[in-house]
Amino acid sequence: MARIRIPSTIVIILVAVQTGFLLFMYGRYSSFMPRSEGKPSQVHVLILSSWRSGSSFVGQLFSQHPSVFYLMEPAWHVWVKMYQNSAKVLHMAVRDLVRSVFLCDMSVFDAYMPWKRNLSDLFQWAASRALCSAPACDSFQRTDITSELACKTLCGRYPFSKVEEACKTYSHVVIKEVRFFDLKVLYPLLTDPSLNLKIIHLVRDPRAVVKSREQSVKALARDNGIVLSTNGTKVEDSKYKVMQEVCRSHVQIFETATLKPPNFLKDRYLMVRFEDLVRDPLSEISEMYKFADLSLTPRLKSWIYNITHGQGPGKKKEAFKITSRDAVSVSQAWRNVLSFHKVKKIQEVCKGAINILGYQLVDSEKEQRDLTLDLVLPRRQNQFSWSSFNPKH
Repeated sequence: MARIRIPSTIVIILVAVQTGFLLFMYGRYSSFMPRSEGKPSQVHVLILSSWRSGSSFVGQLFSQHPSVFYLMEPAWHVWVKMYQNSAKVLHMAVRDLVRSVFLCDMSVFDAYMPWKRNLSDLFQWAASRALCSAPACDSFQRTDITSELACKTLCGRYPFSKVEEACKTYSHVVIKEVRFFDLKVLYPLLTDPSLNLKIIHLVRDPRAVVKSREQSVKALARDNGIVLSTNGTKVEDSKYKVMQEVCRSHVQIFETATLKPPNFLKDRYLMVRFEDLVRDPLSEISEMYKFADLSLTPRLKSWIYNITHGQGPGKKKEAFKITSRDAVSVSQAWRNVLSFHKVKKIQEVCKGAINILGYQLVDSEKEQRDLTLDLVLPRRQNQFSWSSFNPKH
């Protein structure tokens, strides 16, 4: 049999061409493959707070941003379904649900919601601008400022599958949650390589929180029972036992994040006081957005100004709604509404939190009513963020 001899130079050229083609195809193929290393493509933000602390307002500041997919208290479903357990017992289930939502895996709700469901079956779904605009609902654009009433009217019947579909199209996933009482519970999320988690810890003067809670006594009764481990019995917090737990949790979260914290918390924790936010909204919001890798838009700036410069403190029936109010007036309303007797009791159970979070105790009714006396102490730079933290000190 005759053999064909191919010059070695041709062989080298053919091998080089083949190698180049294979490298080209591998490069194209790998560009479509998910990255296993480096940060996830999405930014995940947890607004960590407690009931009646202004967290719904802060949630809206993120929800209305065109780059944000937002859900308000999805762990409500866990607490409603498993209400006979304590908050501590439910921490794991809540954490697992939150992780799944951050990853846009909404199958986690199968255990807590009806089999056939629409958007409207999700707790406080209409508070999410993302669920009221494409692709979740065709009635609004992403750049629109939406209202809950309009969303409920136009978008409630859309299928629940749209929640997951919409979530995957956003660069930021933000969750507001009031059902975590220990920062260490969140450590597995903070160290999870599939998440890029940042925590905004929102606090408020406990005396103002109590004033706001008194407007919502019945609505909070079941949650109170879970906090106090009453095996499903609803509780009115007349002795401030729930407030004591809430204050204790804020101290625990703050101290864990700022006193010899683990390295993985670096640049991922930010303390925000509600009072600072309402006094200088644009500055504080700009700081939060920068922390979350977001930027303000002109439309958002205008909306924020309008919503914080309304008339009066708002009505009782608006306790769970975001309406245009005089935000500074809202933050100081407790000083005229609460009796000094109540204020003393609150200060007794929350003294540690009041001191650590930067508020001033009052020693008399005269001090309480004197609005020229500022009870919000100047913020210490190293108290509320990592910016000046030095583990060597």
